[in-house]
Amino acid sequence: NHEHVSRGLAQLEILCKQLYETTDTAVRHQAEKALVEFTNSPDCLSKCQLLLERGSSSYSQLLAATCLSKLVSRTSNPLPLEQRIDIRNYVLNYLATRPKLAAFVTQALIQLYARITKLGWFDCQKDDYVFRNVIADVTRFLQDSVEHCIIGVTILSQLTNEINQADTTHPLTKHRKIASSFRDSSLFDIFTLSCNLLKQASGKNLNLNDESQHGLLMQLLKLSYNCLNYDFIGTSTDESSDDLCTVQIPTSWRSAFLDSSTLQLFFNLYHSIPPSLSPLVLSCLVQIASVRRSLFNNAERAKFLSHLVDGVKRILANPQCLPDPNNYHEFCRLLARLKSNYQLGELVKVENYPEVIRLIANFTVTSLQHWEFAPNSVHYLLSLWQRLAASVPYVKATEPHLLETYTPEVTKAYITSRLESVHVILRDGLEDPLDDAGLVQQQLDQLSTIGRCEYEKTCALLVQLFDQAAQTYQELLQSTNSTPADITVQEGRLTWLVYIIGAVIGGRVSFASTDEQDAMDGELVCRVLQLMNLTDSRLAQAGNERLELAMLSFFEQFRKIYIGDQVQKSSKLYRRLSEVLGLNDETMVLSVFIGKIITNLKYWGQCEPITSKTLHSFYLPDFFSLTSHVCTYSSVRKLVKLSAVQFMLNNHTSEHFSFLGVNNQSNLSDMRCRTTFYTALGRLLMVDLGEDEDQFEQFMLPLTAAFEAVAQMLSTNTFNEQEAKRTLVGLVRDLRGIAFAFNAKTSFMMLFDWIYPSYMPILQRAIELWYHDPACTTPVLKLMAELVHNRSQRLQFDVSSPNGILLFRETSKMITTYGNRILTLGEVPKDQVYGVKLKGVSVCFAMLKAVLSGNYVNFGVFRLYGDDALDNALQTFIKLLLSIPHSDLLDYPKLSQSFYSLLEVLTQDHMNFIASLEPHVVMYILSSISEGLTALDTMVCTGCCSSLDHIVTYLFKQLSRSTKKRPTPMATDDRFLHIMQQHPEMIQQMLSTVLNIIIFEDCRNQWSMSRPLLGLILLNEKYFADLRNSIVNSQPPEKQQAMHLCFENLMEGIERNLLTKNRDRFTQNLSVFRREVNDSMKNSTYGVNKKHTKPSVHFFS
Repeated sequence: NHEHVSRGLAQLEILCKQLYETTDTAVRHQAEKALVEFTNSPDCLSKCQLLLERGSSSYSQLLAATCLSKLVSRTSNPLPLEQRIDIRNYVLNYLATRPKLAAFVTQALIQLYARITKLGWFDCQKDDYVFRNVIADVTRFLQDSVEHCIIGVTILSQLTNEINQADTTHPLTKHRKIASSFRDSSLFDIFTLSCNLLKQASGKNLNLNDESQHGLLMQLLKLSYNCLNYDFIGTSTDESSDDLCTVQIPTSWRSAFLDSSTLQLFFNLYHSIPPSLSPLVLSCLVQIASVRRSLFNNAERAKFLSHLVDGVKRILANPQCLPDPNNYHEFCRLLARLKSNYQLGELVKVENYPEVIRLIANFTVTSLQHWEFAPNSVHYLLSLWQRLAASVPYVKATEPHLLETYTPEVTKAYITSRLESVHVILRDGLEDPLDDAGLVQQQLDQLSTIGRCEYEKTCALLVQLFDQAAQTYQELLQSTNSTPADITVQEGRLTWLVYIIGAVIGGRVSFASTDEQDAMDGELVCRVLQLMNLTDSRLAQAGNERLELAMLSFFEQFRKIYIGDQVQKSSKLYRRLSEVLGLNDETMVLSVFIGKIITNLKYWGQCEPITSKTLHSFYLPDFFSLTSHVCTYSSVRKLVKLSAVQFMLNNHTSEHFSFLGVNNQSNLSDMRCRTTFYTALGRLLMVDLGEDEDQFEQFMLPLTAAFEAVAQMLSTNTFNEQEAKRTLVGLVRDLRGIAFAFNAKTSFMMLFDWIYPSYMPILQRAIELWYHDPACTTPVLKLMAELVHNRSQRLQFDVSSPNGILLFRETSKMITTYGNRILTLGEVPKDQVYGVKLKGVSVCFAMLKAVLSGNYVNFGVFRLYGDDALDNALQTFIKLLLSIPHSDLLDYPKLSQSFYSLLEVLTQDHMNFIASLEPHVVMYILSSISEGLTALDTMVCTGCCSSLDHIVTYLFKQLSRSTKKRPTPMATDDRFLHIMQQHPEMIQQMLSTVLNIIIFEDCRNQWSMSRPLLGLILLNEKYFADLRNSIVNSQPPEKQQAMHLCFENLMEGIERNLLTKNRDRFTQNLSVFRREVNDSMKNSTYGVNKKHTKPSVHFFS
């Protein structure tokens, strides 16, 4: 037997080596498979211990530690308490006796200790919380060698981190209870300990060449940071955002922050330790600087701020460490916190304020001038100045803030440094910051506020720089010996200037703006429009993509501020535009904009970024809706009458707009902007369309020609498939745009009569031919889904019209054709399954949902006349559904939304169909509802509640009928009842899940949850009673009476029926119940590990 064990261990060691060392993917895959089996084997626990005892390689120790972490974390069938205590003690001894393990093994074992401690935080043994004596566990490490010290500090650091992080397998409320308890019982002691150890370390003559001492200092700083970065009140769910600028230190920690020695400790450390560790010190200082304001009274805060500002001044006066990018980044964050957490009125009262603001301004200017160094840190410096500039109008203090001196310097440094960067980037082939649209936009937003401070200076600078650049540009264009590189440099400089002008105009605040400033805006706008005329006139020969994108950004800002009702028509800006360019009012400016749209679409049709930004950023519908809300209706009519708009409505062909062409080489999915374009045209067309069918026919001519061309191609045996696909995809994308825009009955009916019956067969044929090519089928399916969508009640057919039924037949035919063919593809690789299959299936589900809930078809007619259209569609839905694994239904958000909203409609209106399904299908649907109840997407979860409510209500009615001895219902109803009686656990589990969510979780849709719950309880009264007792017994003895009373009150006055009045009463009772249960449990500990009496479902799963 001993030999057998040794052989087993040797085999495991080989597998570990293969998993972590081999470069052969197949071997690694096999090893991974075998090790997953090992993790799930019943003797995994004992073997892990043997691996740790006897394993000869670090990899086998790592495997043992990670397997044990999985075992202690599992929610189903958890390890008993004694066993977890044993593992905890074993790990501590193992670490204490082997301080020289490989770093990754020590890390994994500490992680295991932290996981056990966190999950067992509320576990009691003989009235003692066995996992809470953390500091005692660690003390023996701290009194030993430096290696032991490092392990001890790392344990505390890792534990703080582990408890601070929510995991997905346990409810958020449980995580918060543990985190709050740890905060109140241990965290301050741990923080104090780390500060004391840091004081000791900095007091000694540190030998930082000694690697272990260096390591200890690093772990101590990490521990301090983890304590300060703790989520004290459960607010920061998103780690990535840096905007949560307040650290919610508990009041009990006041002493540590009122005593300036804590702050001094970190500033002193910064100056005394090597640059490699100082970013950690600065990270701690960033957190300390962000302590919530309410921790102090005004005098205390002023004192604290004064120490903080002194420390910052000292760093600025001795900037030796700042050239290190990590140090520089953290220091910029520290500067930003000075203003995010303190008011300008408080800063100006600090003793050295004039000196400090001068140093910060110089530091900022120098940083901006060295634009190539640490570009990601600039954000924090600009955010400091943005906040300072924004507070100038509100500052009450008498002390001078000096921002009128320093802010223009910052503005100037930003603008000039961006312009100077252009030729260096071109010369050295560097990455152009203009290509990172997100970063540029963020900086411009900040500059828009900074530049508005002392706006006269900003404008004067911009006018001077713009005139220089524009003049040089014109000279270069006229000169015969200018090089393309020279022209590109000037275009780059003008691009930055156009972006910056757009930003400062976008920074106009109506209540703080003066006539003089509006006149200055006018000067800037005139210049950009003159430049636009110049560049547009050259587009036939050459154009600059970045400059065009800057123009679009400028227009967006201009429109936001100066078009619409927020600006008086008499604004000085329009006066200036009128003098220089003859543009007297906003309609004339609008016509310039639309002229620009047409120019862009004409010349830049092949350039996707410009086409889509032209269509989306001032996207005509938006324009259209903007003008229709803001201006009078007549002004929209004026807009439509503009020659530019009429030109678009009459000439939307590839001859004028190349992106509508078929022969361009871009791939099929690049045609998306066509839908946007036609939505815009459709909305403009509707303004004057009324019932004018001739005008509609005229507008549709290019699309009619395209349909005829496709029909012609498909009717011959040999045709150019690529061309046919391109023509069709472009066409259906155009049509979807028009269908989306036509949301009134008259216009939509014209479109419907145009497409049906003439062109419907072509769409059906395309699905038959190209079902395996999603680039072709998805647009066709999406068009169909749009056509059957009864948006704004546009699908109201006349009493004598069979069109509703005929439209459903076409829908059914398309779903059946696509569904049956897509299922012939067999297994699709996991990485392609969404694109190739699930996306199309998702659109089919959405289409079926739209048509079933559109309210323009009477579905009873189909069975009555022996028409199988409805049956075919529903049977195809079932076939498609069964081909999708449950996990995929929830993993792909669009699929889950379309599936669950369809299921809601089916259970509401077609329950007889659901009841007639085979048992395995019914079980599949029920388990998909059961899984959806706990989905993160509230829409999915609410849809599941609604579907479950319809099913439960149907069952309840059937049961009531069968007890009333009425004439027997249809056989299918009996069958459905029979299935549910065969599998009571399904409904019971859902009852348990819903109750669990309502009691223990952050339930965002309580009303929806309450609707199915009453039916679930009435169908399972015995099970509910058991469940109730189990929950009551899981509470501490002193809480059981209160919990019992909560359940009594829940059913108070509830009758055994599902009438609306009774349901509403139950919903009211439930909200009271949830409040009372939460109050009762707030002051209690979790009874998670108490043994449950029946029922078998583990309630805290």
